[in-house]
This record gives sequence, C-alpha cells and structure tokens, in this order.
Amino acid sequence: MSGDRIAVLGAGAWGTALAASFARAGRDCTLWGRDADIVAAINRDGRNPRYLNGIDLPPSLAATAEMEQALSGASVVVLAVPAQTLRAFLADILPLAVPEAMLVSTAKGIDRASGHTMTEIIDAVAGRDRSAALSGPSFAVDVAAGLPTAVTVAAHDLETARSLAETLSSLTLRGYASDDLTGVELGGALKNVLAIAAGMVHGSALGASAIAALTTRGFAELQRVASALGGRPETLAGLSGLGDLILSCGSEKSRNFAYGAALAWGEDVSHLPLAEGVYTASVAAKIARDHQLDAPIIFAVDAILAGSLTVGDAITELMSRPLKAET
Repeated sequence: MSGDRIAVLGAGAWGTALAASFARAGRDCTLWGRDADIVAAINRDGRNPRYLNGIDLPPSLAATAEMEQALSGASVVVLAVPAQTLRAFLADILPLAVPEAMLVSTAKGIDRASGHTMTEIIDAVAGRDRSAALSGPSFAVDVAAGLPTAVTVAAHDLETARSLAETLSSLTLRGYASDDLTGVELGGALKNVLAIAAGMVHGSALGASAIAALTTRGFAELQRVASALGGRPETLAGLSGLGDLILSCGSEKSRNFAYGAALAWGEDVSHLPLAEGVYTASVAAKIARDHQLDAPIIFAVDAILAGSLTVGDAITELMSRPLKAET
C-alpha cells in the first residue's frame, strides 16, 4: 500500500498533523477540510492558522474543501473527525469513496448513542473488511513538527494492519501493527476519561504523587473494562493503552487533561476544544456497571460531568474507600 493515495478527512489539528507526516514521507496525500479559509491558508501559506499556527507544513501537501476531489482515487481514507459524528459522516462520504478503500479511524471515543467503537460503526456502515484504527501516544503539534512518535495501526487481520502501518509510517511517525481492534480502540477511548481525572487532580493542586497514583489505578480500571469487552492484556499494556494513558495524564497539552484542570479551577469549560472523554465517560461507566466492574475513577468522572458530584467530594470519596490489596 505504500504507493497508494491517501485522503485525510478533517483539517483540525490531528488531521492536519497526520496529512503533513504522510506528505513529508512522500505519500500522495490530500487533506480535506470543510472550512474554505483554512484550506486556502494551507495551500497559500503552508500553515493551518487556526489549529497549528506557527508550524510549517510540507509544500507537497494539498488541501481541498471539495470532498469528491479529496476522495478521488484514494485507497486509504483517514478519518480525523469527532467520534460522535462518525456515523453520519460515513453516510455522506461513502458514495464518493473508492468502493474498496480502507477507512482508518483516528477518533479516540465510543459512540454514545450505540455504545459502539469507531470501527464497529465502520463495520456496520461500510463492511468489516474496510475498517482500521490508528491510535497511540501522540500530540498533534509533535507529529506536525516532525518529532518522533509511535502509534498502533490496527485492523481485523494482521496482514492488513501491517500493510497499513507501512503506508502510514514515516521516519518520524512509526506504526506498529495489531489485530486487536477492541483493545486498541478501548485503550484510546478510556484513557481520555482518566485524563480528565488527572487534570482534576492537577487543578486541585494535589501534587505529582497523586497524579502518579491516579494514573496507575486508572490503568487498572482501563484494563478491567477493556478486557471485559475482549481487549488483550498485551495491547492494553502497549502504546494505545498504557502509553497513551501516560502521555494524556501527564501533560496540559492533552485536551482531556486541560478540561479536567479547568473543572477543578471552576472555570467555564464551554469555550474549550473538544475533549472526547466528556462524551465517553457515561458510556464507560455504563459498560463497567453492566459488567459489575470496580471502576471508581471512571464512575467519579461520570458523576462530576453529570453535575451530581463535585471534584472535592469525589477526591474525598476516592481517598476514603476501604483499604485492600493492590492486586
């Protein structure tokens, strides 16, 4: 697949960063965005002024606001759109796409309406043989700047995952293949919920030790929930699980971490960029309850976002839980 044409749909920070990486690697790549002004700026100035201002994009990267032009001849379609909009988005683009094109989701979330992962939605809408996912510890600004980053590229079979990983990799973006779509996608989705919790701890000025403890105990919850749905332990301990959790729980560059910190500070969060964990928290809590799993951090985040628990009371409740063996 290394010579195939790539369409990246979504000219936000992540879509632009991935398209820049593919273009730098010499791939034939077109970036689609719905905002004509952003598209014009990318083509004219080599920059995305709204999402990645200050980062020079490769001259070979072409952007367009015309979906048909972006999808024309593309055998790999990278979907850099929010998780909650994916189903409707697919219905719009599939009539324009190459029938056998691989559809690679990059959203780290779970659909609130159905409880499905992104590739489960792709499977239902476009067919099981076309779905794949890219996930792992990666900030858009780092990838756009060409800094070393490693991610997981997953598909239903390992051969397809390996071929896609080769297509989407570069000297600075390394893709590791996996056929554990469940583990890869749930690791990415659940870490967002836990990153909100880490941000709350940070915003409450509870210190680095508390964040380390929360990240570790949060990983135990991530493992329980993802394993209950079929995720493999080795996947959850890899890039798309533990790796992404460590990154997101330790940096204010994480949208979910920043959202949690703002909540703890009592700020208005309505102006903040999209934090997928806000939408995933209720679904994650439902999965844990349905499977009778112990997930106090996930439950606490869900309750705080629902307005039934304060950050301070949640911290008190978590610290007052009965003592028990760690494992």
